[in-house]
Amino acid sequence: MTRQPISHGSFTIERTYNASPARVFAALSDVEIKARWFIGPEGYTESRREMNFEPGGSEILQGRFPTGKETLYIARFHQIVKDERIVYVYDMRLNGVHHSLSVATVEIEPVALGTRLIYTEQIAYLDGTNGVEGTALREHGVGWHLDNLADTLRATS
Repeated sequence: MTRQPISHGSFTIERTYNASPARVFAALSDVEIKARWFIGPEGYTESRREMNFEPGGSEILQGRFPTGKETLYIARFHQIVKDERIVYVYDMRLNGVHHSLSVATVEIEPVALGTRLIYTEQIAYLDGTNGVEGTALREHGVGWHLDNLADTLRATS
């Protein structure tokens, strides 16, 4: 087996939602609500979704893109402070190959218009992915999910 170099990346995304911190936290912590916004793009077929939302618990999302690429997301929750923060680590596998390992934090703060969410991710790419290019794609994908969260919050207000 050829040894792959490890590359790194990090990013932070902020969003403000017209919803209370409790509603935003619920959308992150309730598997049924999260299934409305933490999804694959058009044509993605979900094959597995599980969530045990507690420190030491896990979240799993597995599926396949129309191209045939399979994804497996496995997260482990490390710290949860209701309506304030979530800290977790997650592995991403692509077609069975360990693609990346990330530390992610979600900070939830009340603001005048509702809630400010601050998402920060630090990534180690394990499969030879270029850190700059990989991080740009990851940041785009997380931003897309957070926009979906906004749509979900609007639809459930």
